[in-house]
Amino acid sequence: MSVKNLENGKSIYIVDTTLRDGEQTAGVVFANQEKVTIAAMLSDLGVDQLEVGIPAMGGDEKEAIKEIVKRNKKSSIMAWNRAVIKDIEHSIDCGVDSVAISISVSDIHIQHKLKTSREWVLDNMFKAVEFAKKNGLYVSVNGEDASRADREFLVQFINVAKQAGADRFRYCDTVGIMEPFIIRDNINYLYSNTGFDIEMHTHNDFGMATANAVAGINGGASHVGVTVNGLGERAGNAALEEVLMALMFVYNYQGNINTTMFREVSEYVSRASGRVLPAWKAIVGDNMFAHESGIHADGAIKNPKNYEAFDPDIVGLERQIVIGKHSGRAGIVNKFKEYGIELDDYASQKILEMVRTSSVRLKRSLFDKELVQIYKEYIRLENNKEN
Repeated sequence: MSVKNLENGKSIYIVDTTLRDGEQTAGVVFANQEKVTIAAMLSDLGVDQLEVGIPAMGGDEKEAIKEIVKRNKKSSIMAWNRAVIKDIEHSIDCGVDSVAISISVSDIHIQHKLKTSREWVLDNMFKAVEFAKKNGLYVSVNGEDASRADREFLVQFINVAKQAGADRFRYCDTVGIMEPFIIRDNINYLYSNTGFDIEMHTHNDFGMATANAVAGINGGASHVGVTVNGLGERAGNAALEEVLMALMFVYNYQGNINTTMFREVSEYVSRASGRVLPAWKAIVGDNMFAHESGIHADGAIKNPKNYEAFDPDIVGLERQIVIGKHSGRAGIVNKFKEYGIELDDYASQKILEMVRTSSVRLKRSLFDKELVQIYKEYIRLENNKEN
């Protein structure tokens, strides 16, 4: 289910963590059935691996994970763990096929959070990975705060993880301080010096999560971690819909991804998380294919490619010509054609003036019923002139 670059044949595997890191957004809680539904939707969409929660939390968390596993979906099901044997035992009890084993790798975290040493980190990571592999699990070793870690220590960390039997390394830009050019070079350095599969896990504190995720792929990463709508702690994570569409339409990747589900999935996760889906949200927001400005609306009416990077139906949206203060005559004429009304130049200009006046007074664009009323008022005023 991965996406593949048509030029060089490179495959990128999509790892969605909406149900783990996404739910760690302050104030967000998914009901068990919502978690099961989201997992099913993401699997149907074509996501390779779903990180669905933290079994060590017990209770409802374990029950939801077990229920997701029971559904036997196409996606691999991963659980998140600390580098603690007991955590991994909880994951095994849930029946997942994969585990993420997370431990801090930056000196900032090692000294001030763990209050220990690099050697302790390596030793505990090795023991946890070794235990997981002995129990037949696919293992991602997560380097928490990797973007602030010493690169040579990361190389050592990855090589120890390989010796323990790990399958990939998750490079975590935990506080979102990376920028695309540096992160591409960092990933290229790690991959060149280890030859190991690397997953990008980027946060959006400076608004660069998607760019950093894609840059890491360009640097040699083979996996990318995402969440629906960019849900996640603080400013969120790289957004599933943004990363996939960038790979497919900017970088020439193709795969068995049902992009028409993007809007549906985004709306469901928005409701379940209690987080509004902004109208201006990239890829899936209401305004993605809404045109009001006279020049833009005219261009979109003549040929949508003038102002649209891809067709709206690709992501489950529809094109809209919005009528308001910034509309032009072409937009007015086109809109009234929908009502079966043909406007000449004079009528369209007069109605446009009335539309702009109403839009400024109401401080918004106009609804269809309001446009119909404006047309009726225009006809009344013209009839009064004649009389």
